[in-house]
Amino acid sequence: MPATTRKSDPLRRIILKSASASGAIGVLLASGLLRPTGVLAADWNRPAFTATSLPDAIKASGLTGSVESSGIVIKTVDIAENGAQVPLEVVSNIAGSQTIAVFVDKNPLPLAASLSFAKGALARVRLQLKMAESSRIRIVVRAADGKTYHASREVKVTLGGCGG
Repeated sequence: MPATTRKSDPLRRIILKSASASGAIGVLLASGLLRPTGVLAADWNRPAFTATSLPDAIKASGLTGSVESSGIVIKTVDIAENGAQVPLEVVSNIAGSQTIAVFVDKNPLPLAASLSFAKGALARVRLQLKMAESSRIRIVVRAADGKTYHASREVKVTLGGCGG
């Protein structure tokens, strides 16, 4: 065997071991013995995400009593040509922002996203929303002191995104 082939043997073994390990994980996932969704879904707020009205979604998410704030920056298009892909960027300049919730008022399920941030992290997110029709996008931020703030922006949709 040439010397160059022997030098690559350790790398080859690492790659083969990784491939067999990922294959084993795939078998465990397929057989149902390993269920990461059970762990990942533990913090999922089912009532908030399945609420069919905006007031119910806000109440279920625990974000009632918010005050309007200019510290929340919403960047999106004024007119979305396709409601299935509406770009959105949110930046919270509110000190100690812990969560950002995104609501689309006229969607069948208004709560589109709920994101949590570690202490000291910059509360900034980019998303692609799906909007059923022209609607107001409402952002609600919870700060470390427990206070909630909101901002909103109207987006017109020319082609429906939720089955339209």
